[in-house]
Amino acid sequence: TLAQKYAIPVTTTLMGLGCFPGNHPLFLGMLGMHGTYQANMAVTNCDLLIAVGARFDDRVTGKVEKFSPYSQKIHIDIDPTSISKNVLVDIPIVGDAKNVLRALLKALEEEGPAPDSAKMHSEWLKQIDAWAKAAPLNYKNSSGIKPQFVIQKLNEILREMAGDNFIITTEVGQNQMWTAQFFTFTRPRSLLTSGGLGTMGYGFPAAIGAQVAFPDKIVVDIAGDGSFQMNIQELATAVQYKLPVKVAVLNNHCLGMVRQWQQLFCDGRYSHTIFELVPDFVKLAGAYGAVGMRATKPEEVEPVIRAALSTPQTVVMDFIVDREECVYPMVPAGAALTEMILL
Repeated sequence: TLAQKYAIPVTTTLMGLGCFPGNHPLFLGMLGMHGTYQANMAVTNCDLLIAVGARFDDRVTGKVEKFSPYSQKIHIDIDPTSISKNVLVDIPIVGDAKNVLRALLKALEEEGPAPDSAKMHSEWLKQIDAWAKAAPLNYKNSSGIKPQFVIQKLNEILREMAGDNFIITTEVGQNQMWTAQFFTFTRPRSLLTSGGLGTMGYGFPAAIGAQVAFPDKIVVDIAGDGSFQMNIQELATAVQYKLPVKVAVLNNHCLGMVRQWQQLFCDGRYSHTIFELVPDFVKLAGAYGAVGMRATKPEEVEPVIRAALSTPQTVVMDFIVDREECVYPMVPAGAALTEMILL
């Protein structure tokens, strides 16, 4: 690929995860409000930014006036109305991303032998590596279950059991951001998530559709207890059509992302975000004819995941996780990408 041949570091939006292998050394992770430190710092300090099919939404740019201020910007998009709409670019290219990138690669090859890009960019790559080491994605362990730990174990066990033969869907909120941060996507269309509209309740119906389309793949919806309840009645659909969809509920008894904003920016004045009543998802799954499983301690997480993935039925995994856990890094509304709140 263009990035590999010319040693170009790559970051993606939430919707772009999987378009470049998440385990490749050139991949910096997602950028933006809950992006990685190295991705946000690299985009801010680079001298050339090539955007492919991106729309520069506010969750990616932060404060627009401070977005990638030192770079020449090339924007490739099939929709001409998306170019320079939010961020003014220097070189607009209207066209299909695949065709444009192929033509660009061909043009570069016709210029002559590729330079030793890794050597040429060595100082830049060292700087990015230093940023990655300075503030890696992390979380503080406790006696309870951390939601990030659940996603890491799911990522690990899924790859062990299915290789790349799986599809992940998410709901919207903290569950979505932790999935983007701690799950490794190595191929396109392996993540189905509602990014632009941010529709709570999307993940489970999307998982049902994906399972119908790809009956031989393992399909897992990573959900919050709030979002999952918005379309929980579709358990009946999954059971009726004998679909082995799995749901991993990160159950923190609240609307986590809104609670996080109220904690960080409203002095902890919680308004209608803490659930006094959350249904018993194990019993509820059983009432629909699905299988319910629960983990309340870290050592129970792996056995529950392995049991669920080995069960040829619709399964709901109920992980009781820390309520007060926040998604970090976080760029506050109206701040620049460099003004991240770190763990």
